Amino acid sequence: MFMIPRKNHDLWEDIFDDPFFSEPTPFRRPETHIMKTDVKELKDKFEITIDLPGYEKENLDMSIEDGYLTVHAKTSKENEEKEEGKFVRKERFFGECSRSFYVGDDVTEEDIKASFKNGTLKIDVPKKEEKKALPEKKYITIE
Repeated sequence: MFMIPRKNHDLWEDIFDDPFFSEPTPFRRPETHIMKTDVKELKDKFEITIDLPGYEKENLDMSIEDGYLTVHAKTSKENEEKEEGKFVRKERFFGECSRSFYVGDDVTEEDIKASFKNGTLKIDVPKKEEKKALPEKKYITIE
């Protein structure tokens, strides 16, 4: 007999966390644990902190398009040592993941500052006032 490791001491939750149940249900949380993120609003900027344990700086990409900042990360299990035996449970993520944040159309790549240290990506995004749309052109009737 072997013991099934349970993370929350709730057997039903562990059963519904099985990949067999691929559709999100009230019992199964979506896979949001891959890029745990905190967003903090300050007077002049937003600080985004993303936990990416096990990732290397070289495997992270950030891009900005149409006002969305996208963080893309990838890792592979090639770094893992070959071991004998079989896994009873695997919770570590291998593969690619990404997350997008709306930062506004006026923010450019030069405005964003980012650093990666000890598996934590920190991003500073300045607050910019959105440009107000120019008043609509009005026509004058000629008599």
